[in-house]
Amino acid sequence: MAEMTVSPGPAAGTVRTASGGVVGVPAGWSLLPPGDAALTRRVKAAGEHWVVQEKVGRKLFSRGVWAATATIERIRGELAAERSTEQFARRQEASARRRDKDQSQYVEDFHAAVVEFLALHERHAGLARALATAVTTHATPVGSGTVARTKRIPIERRAEAAVIAWMRHQTTAYDSMKIPRVKGKRREVRRMLAQRSKELLHRYRQGLPSSPDCPLAKALDASPGGAVG
Repeated sequence: MAEMTVSPGPAAGTVRTASGGVVGVPAGWSLLPPGDAALTRRVKAAGEHWVVQEKVGRKLFSRGVWAATATIERIRGELAAERSTEQFARRQEASARRRDKDQSQYVEDFHAAVVEFLALHERHAGLARALATAVTTHATPVGSGTVARTKRIPIERRAEAAVIAWMRHQTTAYDSMKIPRVKGKRREVRRMLAQRSKELLHRYRQGLPSSPDCPLAKALDASPGGAVG
């Protein structure tokens, strides 16, 4: 078997298999920690290896790859030689420029999608701009892990989810709530708060005047960039 997925074992030099058994790591193998995608990819393609994953809560984390030490060191040396060339440096610079351009375009597209979802009455144009900017600034950075970074759903749904998430954290007491550890309870609370946020947005879409105690206006006034105007 070229690849096997395992989890950390109870002792150094051991892993736990999918069936729950504990086995020792073969002699002459080393654990390549995560972090260098190119190195990991080449080591995995070079021959037999064990992918180490650990589930913490609902999330699955990579803990590295076990493979022959000689293979890891050989490929690490090859990569180091490649990365020391001017050609590699030029490729890296071109890739960075391309990523920056793609990111700038995505931020612009996402901001437009948020504005379209909000669809606030023209009398609340200032609030719409401020809210769209706040949500976009929070949700779009690379590596933020927010719903805006997923490609599994259309950008329109990402924009809606990002707005509701921002409002949940900024305009409600969600972060300080003591939610019972009962299955489905947190999801229920989130649905309830999402409905409140949608009702608040509906008022602004109708053009109704903002209340002095409006949690959305207060949150935007307190956010970087200042008052909504």
